[in-house]
Amino acid sequence: SSNNKIACNSCHLLDQYGVDGLDFSLGVPGTPVGRNSPTTYNAFFHIAQFWDGCAPTVEEQTKGPILAGKEMGMPSPEAVVAKLKGIAAYPPLFKAAFPRDTDPVSYNNVGTAIGAFERNLVTPGRFDDFLAGNSSALTDQEKRGLNSFVTTGCVTCHTGPLVGGNSYQKLGLVKPWPNQDDPGRSVVMKNVAYKMFFKVPSLRNIEKTGPYFHDASEKKLADAITKMAKHQ
Repeated sequence: SSNNKIACNSCHLLDQYGVDGLDFSLGVPGTPVGRNSPTTYNAFFHIAQFWDGCAPTVEEQTKGPILAGKEMGMPSPEAVVAKLKGIAAYPPLFKAAFPRDTDPVSYNNVGTAIGAFERNLVTPGRFDDFLAGNSSALTDQEKRGLNSFVTTGCVTCHTGPLVGGNSYQKLGLVKPWPNQDDPGRSVVMKNVAYKMFFKVPSLRNIEKTGPYFHDASEKKLADAITKMAKHQ
């Protein structure tokens, strides 16, 4: 970061399920960012990155916050490269990782390297065993919960192995969402019809990754579920 005090791990803590637990993370200026920071765990499986899907891959996503004024605040890709080249340990590591590049310390390679790391951030669990055919991997209570989840209709959007993360949906589909300030995906699509459309979050590790929703409007998982039942 521009002040040498913020890293990716400042907002996406690897020992806290890839989040910082704040409503909105604090960047270099010390002011809150515009949306709740999602988890980095399993993120590369998603259809795209960011709440509005503006980056297609984790490699592209990682290059955004470094240059964002309210986040890590670096003034340009060139400034990032100069800072990395000024740290003695980095040039030989980049050369080892990108041996075919004549100038391996590049901004694109920063994204490639961090993306390669993020593609190791996976959290397999008992649910995967259940999906693979092991019916005893879940308890009877968990199976009843899964049945309710499916029959209630949650699975319409929260589907697939990630239980979400693979589609976009309007937030407030049945009843308008209380907070209408965020343009959602309309900026990416350049179409006002996509206002309040967001990437459906994955429910992997959801108990550990609150606060919930892009606007951090719910702190407890049970309250988030109730809110979804009302508005979706």
